[in-house]
Amino acid sequence: MTPEVESQGVDYYKAADGRIIAIHIKGNFSDYAKFPPFLDTEEAKEHIRAAYADQDIEVERNTKAHITDDEIPLQVIVLNRPKGAITKAHYHLVEERPSVNTTRHQVLLCQRGSIRVGVFTKDGESLGDAILRRDDLILMYEGHEVEFLEDDTKVIEIKEGPFPETDDRDKVDLN
Repeated sequence: MTPEVESQGVDYYKAADGRIIAIHIKGNFSDYAKFPPFLDTEEAKEHIRAAYADQDIEVERNTKAHITDDEIPLQVIVLNRPKGAITKAHYHLVEERPSVNTTRHQVLLCQRGSIRVGVFTKDGESLGDAILRRDDLILMYEGHEVEFLEDDTKVIEIKEGPFPETDDRDKVDLN
């Protein structure tokens, strides 16, 4: 599971057993060098040069942060590239991977206004509230509730699919 990295731009919500249940990435995130890619091998550096049009390795290390580990269904990567930076045209193949996840992961991105996101384990344990403001994002692995704190708040919600035809086959109420 995703390791916890100490960063002023990222808050983790953890269950009593240490599992990370949610990751709140703030709009002012700037700790790129604390997160992978660490680019410690020549093979990793060559991959970056080939995939990113001869991108300078130090620029890559300081402008890209893999917030989540590769084994979870939704990957969060923060990019802050200079003008003219190019990622070569590509797409990603689906690969069947065993997963320890028993819930659909979900992302909320606050574009305007603010919301309170209550973070819960599947068992209903409250882990606290994340207040999302403009440009903040939260990746949730388990339970949550959302309260809109301002009029005209705009939030983008991203979930794993495909979804069943009815909520009763997918949604589990905690209260």
